[in-house]
Amino acid sequence: MGKIIYTLTDEAPMLATHSLLPIIQAYASRADVEVETRDISLASRILAQFTDVLTAEQQVPDSLGELGDLAKTPGANIIKLPNISASVPQLKAAVAELQAQGFALPAYPEDPQTDEDRDVRARYGRVMGSAVNPVLREGNSDRRAPESVKSYARKNPHSMGAWSPDSRTNVATMSHGDFRDNEQSVVLPADDVLTIRHTPAAGEPTILKDGLKVLAGEVVDATVMRVAALESFLREEIAAAKASGVLFSVHLKATMMKVSDPIIFGHVIRAFFPDVFSRYGDDLAAAGLSPNDGLGAILAGLDALENGAEIRAAFEAGLADGPELAMVNSDKGITNLHVPSDVIVDASMPAMIRTSGKMWGPTGEQADTLAVLPDSSYAGVYQAVIDDCREHGAFDPTTMGTVPNVGLMAQKAEEYGSHDKTFEAASAGRVEVLNSAGDVLMSHDVAAGDVWRACQTKDAPVADWVKLAVTRARATGWPAVFWLDDSRAHDRVIKDKVVTELAKHDTDGLQIEVMNPVDATKFSIERIRRGENTISVSGNVLRDYLTDLFPILELGTSAKMLSVVPLMAGGGLFETGAGGSAPKHMQQLIEEDYLRWDSLGEFLALAASLEHLSSTQGNARAQVLADTLDRATGTFLDRDKSPTRRIGGIDNRGSHFYLALYWAQELAAQDADAALADVFTTMAEQLASNEEQIVSELIAVQGNPADIGGYYLPDAEKTARVMRPSPTFNKVIDALA
Repeated sequence: MGKIIYTLTDEAPMLATHSLLPIIQAYASRADVEVETRDISLASRILAQFTDVLTAEQQVPDSLGELGDLAKTPGANIIKLPNISASVPQLKAAVAELQAQGFALPAYPEDPQTDEDRDVRARYGRVMGSAVNPVLREGNSDRRAPESVKSYARKNPHSMGAWSPDSRTNVATMSHGDFRDNEQSVVLPADDVLTIRHTPAAGEPTILKDGLKVLAGEVVDATVMRVAALESFLREEIAAAKASGVLFSVHLKATMMKVSDPIIFGHVIRAFFPDVFSRYGDDLAAAGLSPNDGLGAILAGLDALENGAEIRAAFEAGLADGPELAMVNSDKGITNLHVPSDVIVDASMPAMIRTSGKMWGPTGEQADTLAVLPDSSYAGVYQAVIDDCREHGAFDPTTMGTVPNVGLMAQKAEEYGSHDKTFEAASAGRVEVLNSAGDVLMSHDVAAGDVWRACQTKDAPVADWVKLAVTRARATGWPAVFWLDDSRAHDRVIKDKVVTELAKHDTDGLQIEVMNPVDATKFSIERIRRGENTISVSGNVLRDYLTDLFPILELGTSAKMLSVVPLMAGGGLFETGAGGSAPKHMQQLIEEDYLRWDSLGEFLALAASLEHLSSTQGNARAQVLADTLDRATGTFLDRDKSPTRRIGGIDNRGSHFYLALYWAQELAAQDADAALADVFTTMAEQLASNEEQIVSELIAVQGNPADIGGYYLPDAEKTARVMRPSPTFNKVIDALA
C-alpha cells in the first residue's frame, strides 16, 4: 500500500484539514493509498522540545524530526500545509495557552542568566521562525500556477487597484551599511569545521559558534547590518514620510529571519518614538518590555508600571507627532508597528502594489505609502514594479503572462538558514570566521548592537537547482532567468557555479539568462504585460518574495500555486500555498463559525502527490485518482465553488463538499478502472441527490461563535464537530471510508 503523509499545522489550514482530510482518506482508501498525519504545528513543536517536564500522557513525538529523516529517503511523499513561523510574541502566546491547559512549560527567558535559562531559550529557539521548512526541504522548489488556475483567473479576473502616474508610493532602502553592502563570501576547498569568534576591542575573545561543519564546495557568507547606519536611515525616512504626507510602513520578515528582523523592527520603533525611549527606555527595559516585540506588546504591558499612564501618553504624542502609520487594522487601532509578524514583506508588498500602491491609514482610508525595506538586497525588485505600474497602470489579469519560480532552498540554503549564526554584537570589536587551521576566512569590524550573520549554501543543492531550471525551461519552452547580482559577493560566487553547472547540460534551443534582480524584474514584467511567460530562477529569500509577488498580481493570491519540491533523494514534498491570511480566517471562524480559507492549494498538492505515488509505487489507481481530481478541480473553479466572501454563502466546508461531489462524478465517468467507477457512481448519486440538504446543513451553523477549545492547541473533537457540521455529508463520506 502506498503512503502519503499529510501534515497537521496551525490556524486556518489546520481547521480546513479537519473537514478535508476525512474526504481524502476515504477516496484514497479505494486506491490502496494510506494517508497518515504528522503534527508539526507550533504547539506540537514546543511540546516535543520539553518532554522532560511533561507527564507521559502529555508527551508528543518529534514529528518534525521524523519527517526530516523521511525527506532524505526515496519513498518520501509529504503534503505540507502552511505553519506558524513563530515570532517571539506568538511563541509567548502559545506557551501561555499551553500552560493554561496544564502543560508545565517554562516561561520564555527574555534575558537568560543561568545555564538552565540558556537551555530553555535554545529549545524555544528551535521551534521559532523557519523551523519547519528547512528541515523538510531536502530539495529545491518548483512553484507555478497550474493551467486550470491561470485559465480561471483570466476568465474571472480579481480586482486590481487603479494606478495613477502621480502616485507618491515608493520604496526606501539603505544605500550603505546594510547586509548587502557588507557581504563577504568564500567557497570551502575541502570538508572542514568552522568557528565564529568575536574579539572585543578590549578583553578576551568570545566563541559565538563552534563546530560549524561545512563540505567541500560549500559557499559560506558573512555580513553585518551597521546599526548606526540603520538608525540614521530610519530617522531620515520617518522625516521624509511626514514631509511628503504619505503613510510610513516598514516591511520585514520577523518570522523567518527570527533573530535579525525583530532586532531591526525594534530599531524602527525606537526611531519612531525617540523621545519616549530617551525618557522611559530604562523603565521599559526594566519591565521586560522590548520594542523588538512590537508596539502592541509594550502598550499591553504598561498597566503594570507605576508610570504606565504617563508612558502611554508619551507614545500617543509620538504617534500624533510622526507621519501617519500604515495600519494592519484601523478599526482596532493596530498599526504597522504593533506586531513584528503582522506585516511580512513578501505578502504585504505585493498586496500594496495590487491595490494601486496604497495601504490603509489611521482614518480607514487608503493612501500612498513610503515602504521601508532597510536591507537593500531585494528592495529594488519592488521599486521596479512600482515604477512600471506608475508608468503603465495596473496589470490586467485577463491577459497577463505568468512567472513561475525555480527556487534554491535545499538543505537550508542561503539567508533563511542563518538563524543559528546571527548575533547582536555585545561590544565593539571584530567578528571573524575561522577554519579548523585557525585561518581567518572572513571578518568584520563591529560596533555594539550591530547585527552580524553568516549563512551557508551547499554545493549539491546548487547543482540540483540548475538541473531543475533546465528541466523546466525545456518542458515549457519559456526563457529561464537566474536572478543573480554581480555587485553582491554571494551572487558572484553562485553565478560561477551556475555557469559551471549549465555547461554540463544540453541547453541548445533554450533561452537561459543571468540578470541582476532589478533587470530581471523589468524583463519579466515587460513580458507578462505582453502575455508572455518567464521562469524566475532565484535563491531562497527571493524565491519566497517572487512566489508571492507574481501570483498575487496574476491570481489575486499565492495560495493557488502548485508548489512541488522534488526531493534530492527521490521523494516528493508537496506544499499547499501561502498562509499569510491564516490568522484572520481562524479568528473569523472563532467569532462567527465561518471559514474563508481556500483549500485550492491542498487540492493541487494532493493531485501532484498522488501522481508521484503512482509513478514511484506503480499504483495505477493512484494515477486515476490524480487525473480525476485534476479534472474535478477544473470543474470546481469553473463553477466558482471557492468560499464566498461573506456569511450566507458556502465557506471552506462547502467548497470541500463540492470538490468531493465533482471528484466522485469524474471517478464515476472514467473508464480506466471499472471497479472504481462502480463505487463512485453510487457515491456521486448520493452526494448529488443530497446537495441541497448538505449545503443547508453547512450554512445553518454560520453566524455564531465556534468553540474549538484553543487557538494554538485546539481540542480535536471540538474542532472536528465544528468543521464537519453536516450529518448527511458525514454519513456518505464515513460509509465510503
